[in-house]
Amino acid sequence: MAQSLLQGVRVVDLAAEPGQITGRLLADLGAEVVKLEPEGGEPLRQIGPFWGDRRDPEASLRFFAWNVGKTSVVAKAEDPRIDELLAGADVVLDTPRWPGAMQLDPARAPHAVWVRITPFGLEGPRADWNATDLGAMAASGNMYATGFPDRAPLRCSEPSAYAHAGPEAAIATLSALASGRPQVVDVSIQEAVIVSNMGSMWDYARKGGSRGSRAGARLGATREIWKCEDGWVSFGLRGGVARAPTYWKMTKILEAEGISTPAWSDRDWDAFNQNELTEQDIREIEVPLSEYFARHTMFDLYEMAAADNIMLATANSPREMYASSQLAARSMFGKLGPIDRFPTRFAIARSADHQVEPLDAKRPAAGLDEGPWPDWSPRDATNAGRTERAPKRADRGAWHGTRILEFGSGAAGPIASRYFAEHGATVIRIESRSRPEFLRTMAVAMRSPHGLEGSGIFGALNVGKKSVALNLKDPGGLSVAKQLMGWADLVLENFAPKAMRGFGLDYDSMVEELPDLLMVSACMNGQTGPHRNYPGFGSQGSALGGFTLLTGYPDREPVGPFGTITDSLAPRYCATAMAAALLYHRRTGKGVHIDLSQVEAGQYALSPWLLDYAVNDRCLENMGNRSPRTAPHGAFACEGEDRWVALATWSDQQWDSLAKIIGLDDPSLATLEARMTRQDEIERAVTAWTSRHGRDEISERLQAEGIEAVPVQDWQDLLDDPQLTSRGHFERLPHSVLGECWYQHNGFRLSDAPAHYSQPTPVLGEHSEAVLGEILGLSTSEIEELKRTGGVE
Repeated sequence: MAQSLLQGVRVVDLAAEPGQITGRLLADLGAEVVKLEPEGGEPLRQIGPFWGDRRDPEASLRFFAWNVGKTSVVAKAEDPRIDELLAGADVVLDTPRWPGAMQLDPARAPHAVWVRITPFGLEGPRADWNATDLGAMAASGNMYATGFPDRAPLRCSEPSAYAHAGPEAAIATLSALASGRPQVVDVSIQEAVIVSNMGSMWDYARKGGSRGSRAGARLGATREIWKCEDGWVSFGLRGGVARAPTYWKMTKILEAEGISTPAWSDRDWDAFNQNELTEQDIREIEVPLSEYFARHTMFDLYEMAAADNIMLATANSPREMYASSQLAARSMFGKLGPIDRFPTRFAIARSADHQVEPLDAKRPAAGLDEGPWPDWSPRDATNAGRTERAPKRADRGAWHGTRILEFGSGAAGPIASRYFAEHGATVIRIESRSRPEFLRTMAVAMRSPHGLEGSGIFGALNVGKKSVALNLKDPGGLSVAKQLMGWADLVLENFAPKAMRGFGLDYDSMVEELPDLLMVSACMNGQTGPHRNYPGFGSQGSALGGFTLLTGYPDREPVGPFGTITDSLAPRYCATAMAAALLYHRRTGKGVHIDLSQVEAGQYALSPWLLDYAVNDRCLENMGNRSPRTAPHGAFACEGEDRWVALATWSDQQWDSLAKIIGLDDPSLATLEARMTRQDEIERAVTAWTSRHGRDEISERLQAEGIEAVPVQDWQDLLDDPQLTSRGHFERLPHSVLGECWYQHNGFRLSDAPAHYSQPTPVLGEHSEAVLGEILGLSTSEIEELKRTGGVE
């Protein structure tokens, strides 16, 4: 009989909006999730988009998106049935202090994993601060670096902080279960989002420089977002081995259109380095390219790119997503209840024995108090979701003893595996000296004096791991890789699909040798479908996934969140899938292959946006920092150069308090409806006040009144942030080449399992001899022979 990955795990979900995705993910993975709602319903039921013009608890598409697969029960906090429910739970999800959400004491379920999601964490000087998605983005540094230099820092028009926090809390939940002990899991949304800044903080902490800057539609000196006939496309002009084929192909296309110039036709794209261009060089490259894009539609450009493997992506809306042949081939959308085109899953699971349940949404969101209350037998500390191979000592990380082997290049794989390295797993990364990973080569392009060891983004994302340098095209190197796959509990790879198949290391090739193989594949478009081999980096993922279009101002080109969001968002889903697969294997001894598309993970995170189009034929696009829920809502200039505060009011009472503080006496603005229609006027009044005060002064004063106000922080602010300092967000470790480096912890802490990095980022091939000798048991002469023949580089 087929089993789901989390079969038998019981979850009580009290969480408000910041944690709603977490419960959905656990339900998709097979856990039994009960949504415990207060009388009148969970607050998210009152938030749009709604089904048509209905404004009732059963019509919220946002609630529907995140609560499929759950059972709904309603009770007051003192109802004795709640204690019976909690007695049978393995996991409780909650959002302490969130207005309107059910609030319970963790002491009522001391045997369980209690996952607590808050803006800044449970402890520290800002633990009691109010913040929604707006404030969390401001506090993370990501908002400061997103947008245009002549305007306020930007957030995405859909709540991207919650998109990060949801899967962050999911991997945190499964890590706590893996520990084998009851835990309180402290999830900070601020810290979770900081990861999306990629290597910028690592570079800044090590060598200073820019505190963060907003570049608009450009990435560095060159343009990233381009106008086409009916929309926008993402196409970067940056050097490197991976990108050169795109530019050679684009040269031929421009020549065929009759608009190429010597800047294209006479250039050696294999040697191209955007950092060596003059402003005139850039203009000469961009002019014919801009003309070409303006002649063609989004559909035609993307079909061309997918057919010819060109790194170009359309800035998709739901309209393009629902029309995608790639998503149709992978059955991303399906009928669920009354909705015909529901985003059904975040990944695909399969096994050689066909005995693993799919990861699709199991059933429509339950109606309010639809029930029934589950009849769960009581759990205790010895049987609450525990697994046989879990570590028992509290001084060991949650994943201590777990062995992970990682193949690939780019950011998505390294961010996913870093969770496990941070929590005690042994992670071995397969690299190559003859074809070094492109994140390492970025340092060479930037003329780093440290060569391949000088890449900030590689350094930030690969802390705590071991590096083995192999030539996978050599029989000896390939044999070592296969032996390490046999050693590993799980194999992670994020190459394009044809790469692992070319080596004979893909799941189908290896499962006959390793019948209980656990493998997670996480490439741009997934392992199947007509566009499976489409090449791309995070900027393409952000565009195809919808985040680029949702970030910007209506009168300008979209820009997308800083740090190419799918590069940091998809790994959280990937890590959750890895953890679920490991727990499944502990329980059953069986293997599984999980196929995760980075683009689909981004689209899954925007499910309410897609449903609004599917149901209402309505497509929200970017709206600056404004919100369809409230006003004021934005970033406001403060005293000082490029200093800003993120500020919003969420009730008439809060607005009344703010109006008195800023000296705006206008009773006609007392209602939300009035404020929504007069936003320009309100924003001018707020800015007139904030511009005369420092952002810290404003934040402290308004937070004391219960009003969301958070400084928009840059990189230096993060290093100085008292909240991050109190939580030990940064860990300093000495690197053998670079000296002391600042590494970041992820967004959660476990109360009874430590998290730290056992070593700094490895230098290329640093652990080859140790791994081959100590783990595989090869003799010194065998290792030397592998070096001589080129299998070990």
